[in-house]
Amino acid sequence: MDTLQVAIPLLGAAGVAALATPLTGRLAVALGAVDRPSERKVNAREGIPVLGGVAVALGCLAGLGSFLFLLDRETIDLTRVAGFLGGSLMLMVAGVLDDRFELNAWQKLPIQILAAIVAIQCGFRIDLFTDPFNATTHVLPEWIVWGLTLPWIVAVTNAMNLIDGLDGLSAGLGAIISATLIVICWQVGQMTGVVIGIALLGALLGFLPFNFPPARIFLGDTGALFIGYALALLSIQGYRKAALLTFVVPLLALAVPLLDTLLSVVRRVRMRRGIFSADRMHMHHRLLEKEGSQRRAVLWLYFQTTCFSIIAVSFARLEGYSAYIFLVAVVILTVRLLRNLGLFSIEMGGAGLSRSEGGAEGEKK
Repeated sequence: MDTLQVAIPLLGAAGVAALATPLTGRLAVALGAVDRPSERKVNAREGIPVLGGVAVALGCLAGLGSFLFLLDRETIDLTRVAGFLGGSLMLMVAGVLDDRFELNAWQKLPIQILAAIVAIQCGFRIDLFTDPFNATTHVLPEWIVWGLTLPWIVAVTNAMNLIDGLDGLSAGLGAIISATLIVICWQVGQMTGVVIGIALLGALLGFLPFNFPPARIFLGDTGALFIGYALALLSIQGYRKAALLTFVVPLLALAVPLLDTLLSVVRRVRMRRGIFSADRMHMHHRLLEKEGSQRRAVLWLYFQTTCFSIIAVSFARLEGYSAYIFLVAVVILTVRLLRNLGLFSIEMGGAGLSRSEGGAEGEKK
């Protein structure tokens, strides 16, 4: 894969997404798929279109199409590409319905599970495990493959949806994480992951100028689910099948959305509330209260994700006991950071959550 074979799909995906975004915005307004401010949301502006995810998907499709013309098709696994597209289409249908008619989490969960099943059947599988003590690689039984892979895909898909609460947040984090997973997939020779990742990255870069605070269009569930699903499959492609600490690298790349989801579940259990119930105590809400500005809160989360991504890429090169020492240090520093941000608390002031600034996709779950 030379520079031209990367640049054309990347720029093509960005160009198509940029051109499609205003059009999908008009379509969303015509269909009535617009954001409706409420007490549980940060956004206070009426009528912001929420089908930006359609533009991202179109850009990604254009990027993938470019690769098919430029690359030897034997370089990538077309079955996995078809699985990605098929599962994505299911989630986008669910997302469009949610953006228009506001489905609840339990109504969307079966579609997410079905999309995960499609991906697994098409080859996106956590199927190997390397013993950390003797470096022996084992083929996992089928029931463990499904027991690991299906929850992983559903969890990451929902993680990107849950963190989609400020203008430009999910799209920006998605771009940073996809760039990281491209590098990781390249390191382990998974070219299908590289191709999907570059197409996704280009589409997100084309969409982000319209979504960065103050946003003119939101991703909506359509886009958040699409991005989360794509990143879930990329992380499976990039996990180190023949090295120690197999799952650590993609976990580090996805640390910010996964930590936010985990803390949300723990917090709601402690408060004896449903795990899908809405609240305004996510990581981005805490940072908005602390920073007092959506843009500064978003940029801070970009910075955090970039740090974790650099650690993930660096960690992929470590072997032996140095990897464990490095991992322990990262865990300690992460816990300290989360504690400093007050993310282990179930109480929150709220002074910084006024909706005067105007732009934000708002807490949707």
